[in-house]
Amino acid sequence: MTEATPAKDRPWVMRTYAGHSTAEASNALYRTNLAKGQTGLSVAFDLPTQTGYDPTSPLARGEVGKVGVPIPHLGEMRKLFADIPLTDMNTSMTINATAMWLLAMYQVVAEEQNPDLAPEQVAAQLAGTTQNDIIKEYLSRGTYVFPPEHSLRLISDMIVYTVHNIPKWNPINICSYHLQEAGATPTQELAYALCTAVAVLDQVKNSGQVSEADFEKVVGRISFFVNAGVRFIEETCKMRAFTQLWDEITRERYGVTDPKMRRFRYGVQVNSLGLTEAQPENNVQRIVLEMLGVTLSKNARARAVQLPAWNEALGLPRPWDQQWSLRLQQVLAFESDLLEYDDIFEGSHVIEAKVAELVAGAKAEMDRVQAMGGAVAAVEAGYMKSELVASHARRRARIEAGEEIIVGVNKFETTAPSPLTADLDGAIQTADPAAEQAAIASVQAWGEQRDDAAVAEALAALAAAAKTTDNLVPFTLAAARAGATTGEWTATLREVFGEFRAPTGVSGAVGVADAGAELAAVREQVQATGEELGGRLRLLVGKPGLDGHSNGAEQVAVRARDAGFEVIYQGIRLTPEQIVAAAVAEDVHCVGLSILSGSHMELVPAVLQGLAAAGMGDVPVIVGGIIPDSDGKQLIRQGVAAVYTPKDFGLTEIMGGIVEVIRKANDLA
Repeated sequence: MTEATPAKDRPWVMRTYAGHSTAEASNALYRTNLAKGQTGLSVAFDLPTQTGYDPTSPLARGEVGKVGVPIPHLGEMRKLFADIPLTDMNTSMTINATAMWLLAMYQVVAEEQNPDLAPEQVAAQLAGTTQNDIIKEYLSRGTYVFPPEHSLRLISDMIVYTVHNIPKWNPINICSYHLQEAGATPTQELAYALCTAVAVLDQVKNSGQVSEADFEKVVGRISFFVNAGVRFIEETCKMRAFTQLWDEITRERYGVTDPKMRRFRYGVQVNSLGLTEAQPENNVQRIVLEMLGVTLSKNARARAVQLPAWNEALGLPRPWDQQWSLRLQQVLAFESDLLEYDDIFEGSHVIEAKVAELVAGAKAEMDRVQAMGGAVAAVEAGYMKSELVASHARRRARIEAGEEIIVGVNKFETTAPSPLTADLDGAIQTADPAAEQAAIASVQAWGEQRDDAAVAEALAALAAAAKTTDNLVPFTLAAARAGATTGEWTATLREVFGEFRAPTGVSGAVGVADAGAELAAVREQVQATGEELGGRLRLLVGKPGLDGHSNGAEQVAVRARDAGFEVIYQGIRLTPEQIVAAAVAEDVHCVGLSILSGSHMELVPAVLQGLAAAGMGDVPVIVGGIIPDSDGKQLIRQGVAAVYTPKDFGLTEIMGGIVEVIRKANDLA
């Protein structure tokens, strides 16, 4: 007798986060990935697009096409999705401050692809997600533009519009992913993400744009984007805790009666923070373990999964690397028996106890945030940021002390040469150096063929509406159809809403003041060198360009302060000229630059030239980031004193290196 094969659950949506150089190159990559069995698109935009600048802006220098694809206007959005039918696609877009604008252009391209249908019919068929969680941008990723109050208004307007007009669209991903990258414990990740969700839902409810009957639909379209670390039992419990807490919040706070609308719906990108430059082949098993944390539990399984590639700590993955990550998902979904069973953790007293512990801890932390006035107030007060920086500092200290083992980094470091990295420069994909000029030319050509009067009229209407309580999506759609650019849309709203600089969290963060003999020795070196130079050593930590991933810079600043340096850290998104001006004003002994976006070859020389022009060419400059070996050697030749990459995990050792370069620059023995 033949045993019946169990019925399988449908697998999750399988995505690969991708986009680089140009719209044409990214389009070719998407179509190739779809042909390999990928079931959804996940679009990476470059930093100028994410922060609302055209490629022609001085702030975009060196950043165009580096960490994603530049989309400065509707013409480039058309190229991005050429021959990809958007009404048949499920598209995730990692976009936040400019989410409304990118969704508008996406909708207009879909309308153009379907000229026989009315715009409302096209909109009704679109499915996908815009990330659109601005609160975590203030805490970790740094691609915010406007102050919190106005950012929440844009999010609320988008949610209202999509619920009424694009009902299959998820208008926001509440992102705990980046919180974990910034140092959040599972308890903090739960609490801060859910506090953000409460702030968003309260904003929508208070806007008066949604009826009581439709509010359940709003709750039902809220999705989450989470992180899964390598501690996959704890991560499994975290996801079950998320599911339990969300059901409770939506039922008790918002009175949602339909269990389907209360379901915790989430996609996941597994942890990139834990990927290592040392022995990067180990990243493959890390990625698999992290994937298990969000797939093993049927009752808390991810709706969509995208995996990083094994070489992301080295640079930009190649198409083959992304294929490898896609195949990891496919083997689990289609070769294993995972999808044939009910929830395998039901009734486990170990799992239930850990879930209960996480739920209790998250509720206590949520209560603290709500007592401050909620997520926005806690951001403005700097509370959540300081907590994350301190948590990250404690983790770094555990790694350096060997209490938290990272295989190949602080234990089991002996290794045979890896054929994967025998050619380091060939092991990653490099961004097209011509992408920036191509994007600038595209904006210029676009400006020549559009109706400037129509654009001016649409932007004036947008500005006028921004001063009222009108929903801004229809005005944004009109600007997209008229031919406005990404920079023009954002600049129009900047004029009305103003800009914002989030707290850095460094000044209040707890470092590792009692870290033992190594740090004590460095402190003595810092003090002695300062005395020889006639004062306390001053270190400027700078974040040039649009790269908002500030976790590394913050940890350097905290450890430098613990080592006895006077630290000048002004946060993210500074021009080389601003960094030079700060170095001059503070008369610093060393400038440390942190760049993770790949723009180091453009921005670092600009700082070196600026210091030389200001008469401070003898001040040593050190650079940290994801920097290929050949680039690092070139920077040294150009005058950089030292280059640090993710393999240099010992912060105290780096502090000692900074003292050495200061002594060498000042001819001290």
